[in-house]
Order: sequence, then structure tokens, then C-alpha cells
Amino acid sequence: MRIGHGYDVHRFCDNRPLFLGGVNIPYEKGLLGHSDADVLLHAICDALIGACALGDIGHLFPDNNDKYKDIDSKILLSDVVSRLEEIGYKTVNVDATVIAQKPKLAPYISKMRETVAELLKTDIANVNIKATTEEGLGFTGELLGISAHAVCLIG
Repeated sequence: MRIGHGYDVHRFCDNRPLFLGGVNIPYEKGLLGHSDADVLLHAICDALIGACALGDIGHLFPDNNDKYKDIDSKILLSDVVSRLEEIGYKTVNVDATVIAQKPKLAPYISKMRETVAELLKTDIANVNIKATTEEGLGFTGELLGISAHAVCLIG
């Protein structure tokens, strides 16, 4: 058994869709990034990569490689899961938190859990996703962006 932690942050920008947990969330802004900037999937990727001591998401999928330009982060997470399988690991569970003042994410949490569970090839009972605000404090509270933390257990 191994434990991993992941963190990601992206700033809001205009004229981009917002993806969180592989789900398109209706909102007036999206997140800026080389890929689709799905902070939740990126944090989960980093947690899994870290648990296996394979570096980090930037090492495996560098933002200076055009192959990953605007890539769907579901593809990145699927690739990470395949790498884990190749070295004999599978996800036991994931617990993640999205920090966003807006939009309200409660209506989308179940779909995010379903999507992440499918990508991880595990039961939905092994995936927990929470959302919180920072009560108007910090960059997320000031509506400058969104961040996410994830922890995982693999075995």
C-alpha cells in the first residue's frame, strides 16, 4: 500500500469551458492552462503519480509539449492509471477537495464521482469528492481561480 497527495491550481480566464472532474460545468469563465486545465483531475493524477514515486504531472505531461495542448484531462488520468497497472498497482481510494468560491459545485459532485471512478477503474464507493469555498479569502475567494487537493491509497 502506498499513499499519494496531489495539488493543482489554475486561474480563471474568458472564452474557455470549465471542466472539473471530467465534467463540463456551466460557468461564465473557464480555467487557463496548457491542457483543458481540469484542476481536480490534475490533482488526482499528481496524487497517483506521487504514490508511485514517478515524479509529477508536469514531468509526465510537460506543458511545453504540443502533444498535450488543450488535451482532455480524462486522457491524462487514463494514462496515469495505465502506468500504475503496468507496475502492479490499482487505486484503493481517492479523496479530493475542490476549492472554489464560484460556481457552486454541489449539483455536479455525483457526476464527477462517477466519471473519476470510471477513469480509475474502481467502484464509485472508492471515490470521494468535496467542494468548499474560502469564505471570500485568498485567490479562490477573490474569484481569481480554482484549486484542488487529492489524496489516494494504491495497492
